[in-house]
Order: sequence, then C-alpha cells, then structure tokens
Amino acid sequence: MIAVRQWLMSVGTALGGWLRRASYLQKWLALGTAIGIIAGLGAAVFFATLTASTHLFLETLGGYTPPAPIGDGGAKGSGEFTRPWAIPLVVALGGLLSGIIVFTWAPEAEGHGTDAAIEAVNKNPRMIRMRAVFVKLVASAITIGSGGSAGREGPTAQISAGFGSLLARTLDLTPKDGRIAVAVGIGSGIGAIFGAPVGGALLCGAIVYKDDFEFEAIIPGLFTSIVSYTVYGAFLGFDPLFGSAASTYKFDEPLQLVWFAIIGICAGLIGLLFAKTFYFTVDITRRLPGSRMVKPAIGGLLVGLLALGIPEILGSGYGWVQNGLDRDGLLAMPLWVILILPVAKILATSLSIGTGGSGGIFGPGLVIGAFTGAAIWRILEPFAPAVPDSPAPFVIVGMMACFGSIARVPLAVMLMVAEMTSSITILAPAMAAVGLSYLIVRRSGETIYRAQAQNREEARSARLRAGLPLLGRASVVDAMSAPKLVLRGDLPIGEALEQLRSAAVPGAPVVDAQSRFVGSAYSDQLSGGPMGIAVSRRVEAGAPTVADDAKLDDALDALHGTHRWLTVLDAKREVRGIVGVREIVHAYRVAAEADVHRFSRISAHADLVDVQVDAGSALVGKALGDNTLPNDVIVVSITRGDSVLAGAAGSNFQSGDVVTLLGEPAELDHVKALLAPTR
Repeated sequence: MIAVRQWLMSVGTALGGWLRRASYLQKWLALGTAIGIIAGLGAAVFFATLTASTHLFLETLGGYTPPAPIGDGGAKGSGEFTRPWAIPLVVALGGLLSGIIVFTWAPEAEGHGTDAAIEAVNKNPRMIRMRAVFVKLVASAITIGSGGSAGREGPTAQISAGFGSLLARTLDLTPKDGRIAVAVGIGSGIGAIFGAPVGGALLCGAIVYKDDFEFEAIIPGLFTSIVSYTVYGAFLGFDPLFGSAASTYKFDEPLQLVWFAIIGICAGLIGLLFAKTFYFTVDITRRLPGSRMVKPAIGGLLVGLLALGIPEILGSGYGWVQNGLDRDGLLAMPLWVILILPVAKILATSLSIGTGGSGGIFGPGLVIGAFTGAAIWRILEPFAPAVPDSPAPFVIVGMMACFGSIARVPLAVMLMVAEMTSSITILAPAMAAVGLSYLIVRRSGETIYRAQAQNREEARSARLRAGLPLLGRASVVDAMSAPKLVLRGDLPIGEALEQLRSAAVPGAPVVDAQSRFVGSAYSDQLSGGPMGIAVSRRVEAGAPTVADDAKLDDALDALHGTHRWLTVLDAKREVRGIVGVREIVHAYRVAAEADVHRFSRISAHADLVDVQVDAGSALVGKALGDNTLPNDVIVVSITRGDSVLAGAAGSNFQSGDVVTLLGEPAELDHVKALLAPTR
C-alpha cells in the first residue's frame, strides 16, 4: 500500500510539473478530459445506484413504483399505494440510514452538496474529501430511493467537483486552476445527469456567483461538459430527459407574453418561498435537541405522511413533470393537487434535505417551477385567449423561471431545460418570464445557494489581485523562513507530538521516506487519538502549499480558513520553507517601501503617458514581474477593452493594450520603443 501511494505521488509530481509547463490548450485538454470522464462515469454510477435503491425501498418495501420521465424509460408507475402504511416507514428508514452514514463518516456530506462544491471554488479548491464524495453518493441514493424529496444533481456535482479537488491537491494546481477545475466539475456533473451539456458548460461559470460570471471557466467547461455528456450517454443513452415535449411550439401570439409574464412573477415568488422555507428548516433543525443522525428520519417520516395524500412529492418527481407536459396527463390530475403541489414539494424537500438528509435541490426546484406553470395553465386554459393547447410551454417556462431565478443562474437553467425538453423554440417568450422572476429574486438578495459570492470582486482571489497588487512583486522564496520542524511520515504520533512541543510550533510539514511532502500535521488534530500509529495516518493531505517560484499573492490566495501558514515546495515536492501571514505582511511592507523609494527618485518633470502595445513587441505575453521594464518607470495601469488592470507583477502585456506609464521622459522613450517598436 505504501509503495502504491509513493508511486501515485511520483506520478502526480511528474504530471503536476508537466501541467505547469504546458500551454493553456494542453493543460485544459488534459484536465478537462479527466474531469469529464469522471463526471460522466460518476453520473452513470449514481443513476445505477439510485435505480437499485428505488427498487429496494419504494418498490419492494413500500409497494409503490413512481412514474419515470421518457429519458429514464418512461414507466407509468403503479398509480396508487398497495401498502400505504409502509410508505412513511420506508421514507423514515431511508432518512435514518442516510443520517447514520453521513454523520458517521463525512458530516460535510449532509444537505444538497452543490453548496459545498461552490464553497470549495470560492474558498479552497482542495477542501473536498474523496470520502465525502462516496458518502454523498450512497446517502443520496438511499434518501431519494426511499422516497425523500431530492434531486440527483447534487451528488453528481460533488463527485466531479471532488475529483477536481483531488487533482488540485495531487497535481499542486495553482489556486486559480484549482478553482476552475472544481467549477467545471460542478457544471459537467450536472450537465451529464440531465443530458444538457451546453447548459452545464454555462453553469460552470455562472453558479459560483450571484451577480457575475467566471469567464475563465467557460472554455474548459465546454470541453469538459461534452466529454461528461458523451461518457454518460454511452452507458444510458442520449435521449432528452423529458423527450420532445414542446419541439413543435411556435411563438406567434403576442398576447402569450402576458401569460408568460404572469408565470415569471409567480415563479419568482415561489422561488423565494422555496429558499426561505428550506433555510428556515435548516436553522430550526440545528437548534432542536437530539442526535443529528435521527433528525433526517423524523423529516422522512413527515414526508411519508404527507405523501399519503400527495404521492407526487416522493422522490425526484420527474415522472410527474413528464405527465404534466401532456394535456391529457395534466387534465387527469385533480386541480387541487396541481395547485398545492408547488408548496407541498417545497415542504417535502425542506423536510428531506433541510433536516440533514442528502440529495440535490436543483431537481426539486425544477419540479416546483414545472407545477407552478402547470397550475397557471389549468386556471387560464378554460377561458383565457391565446393560451397554448398543450400545457408544455407553461410547464417548461415555469421550470426555467423558478429555479433559474432562485439559483441566480437564469441563462444556464434556460439552456438546460431547453435541452432536457428539446424545446429550443420556447426560449424567446421564456425570456420575459425568466427576466421578471430574476428581477424579483435579485431585489430580495436571496439565493438557494448560500455559498455563492456576490461577484468576482467579492471573491477572494479577485480581491487580492485588485486590493493588494504589490504582493505580486515579492517572491515566496524571498519571504519564506526555514521550517523549525519537518516530521517523517513513519514517526509515531506520540513522538511527533513531543517534537512539536519541543519546537514550540502548532504544526509541521510531513514528508515520506523520499523527503516528499505528503501533508501537514497539527498538534490539536493528533492529540486524543492512538499514540502508536504513524503520523501519515492522521496527516491533512489537503493542507495548503505554494510553489517556490510563486509570488506572494499566490501564497495569500492559497491561505484559507484557520490555516495561518503554508508549506513552500519545489518541483520535486520537497519542503523548501514555511510562509505565513507574518512573512506576507512583512513582504508587502517591503514592496510598498520600494515603491515609495522609486517614486522619490522620479523628478518633478516626470511625464504620464499612454502607449498602445504593438503586436510586434517582444514584450507581448510577458508579465510585469519578469523585470522587462526599467525600475524608474512605473506601470500605473493596463487598459484592456473595457477592463482596467492594476500594474501588478502578475499582469501581462497583450497586443492592443493601452499601458499608462509614469517616469522620466528619456526612460519613457525607451519603454515606448519596447512596447511599440513599429511606431
């Protein structure tokens, strides 16, 4: 086992070194292919596990078969319960088993999963444990298969995002590349399970922010999503989840915009109700006394009792959406059920997931929106003019508007639902509904994904580059200090604690027999356990690290949470030093003092000029930190299109950039010749 681990570390070190030297295309072809394959396989494995769980719990024990959408086989379901008394017990059993699995092995796997993946993008792309991924897969399959109201996208997103996090750790990806790897994992996993690769690719960049977009994730997301979709489809087929529900719809009645606007307003309000009810349930559950393992069982029991009157709330609910897309299927459902179903599904999802169960909230959000549109169609259809003969357009737009707004990803959800229903022609009138619902939700400031940052400026990496640009001029090697202690992985924990106490440090890097870094060990985590086992058994493999050729803005970007220091590694993963907040602050002061000194050397006759970078300049593609300009010339800013970049060391020159320079006239003429040699 140790030999295998060492071999894997050697491979990871070699691949990580290759990726750091590779071009953008080479890097993301490799990473995108790997993440896409795992996303597709993970989605297929989860679907198979969920199918087996549903057969065991709901069908065998509960005596009930829910209907399925066309993409899942199109089964009509068993209709009524054959053993009504068993349904509450089965759902409660699923909640209990899920709670035991989650809170025994990976408590972070509770809830809907997508939020945890978004948090990893915005805080620490290395934080998702593979154990949590496997726990999430099993616990979610049990929750949904036993009748809990949840979606299957949460587990699939966490599988692929978890693999992206594993790559970030194993290959020592930069914080920026690690965030992109996790983000494309989220989108490709969701896109695969829903058979919506284009929407999944767009989701990669949209889902991490409330009011912004991570553009750098789009191109990797496009490639990763199509790979995951292809792998998933190779096992389970490429049919749209809901078939061709409204492929023949044609928008040729302007009056219909009024009805779509009504759907948008209602969907926005229902979305707000969904988010507030869900998180109210989460807050109340955490305050209530009792074991966390038992609370999902109580929620499951309540869902089972509610299902005796409204069986449509059980499981994912996609089969009922399929029925609602058809005129005869929707008219066969009692009107009171259609009217109450959005609220009932909100309550059932909150009780299933908000109490600590495991599963996604994306799917239930679509079902809630679908029956919001269906309810409006049933009300308007008998008397209102220009109402479509089929409820499909209203149901589809309801899905787009409700979850697209409350998840703050309107465009991505519009495309996903269009792909799931083969209804691209519905997009034009849907814009009115989605736009109105999004404005309602945006005004409230609410979102179903609480881990979303407001925008890129609020995100930690963007704040560092915009607010502390001088950090990009200081090298990690110049600021780091020698570690007081480096622990061997085979050292017993008791002896390691003694060495930590003797060195008066709270933690230390841990290396293997070949002196390669395997993680960090902390005294508070080692204490209280068996003293005779090796430190490598309790090491934190996801502890932050930084390469020795990095700048201090990368080091500060890698610091997160409770970590106050990180290990500096060379290309062979050998420990070169330690850098912490104190060293970073000191380096920033040194850089600031150097800038003050540089300004003081510029005479009162200094000029401020703008120079446009020519395509023939030898500096195109080079960074400011490469010492390509004289020290007596200061780059104030770089204007690129509509963006203004700080004159930080990490900023590079591109053809067409307008560079604002401050310096002596003679020095400025020299720089002009470098940036625009043909002028």
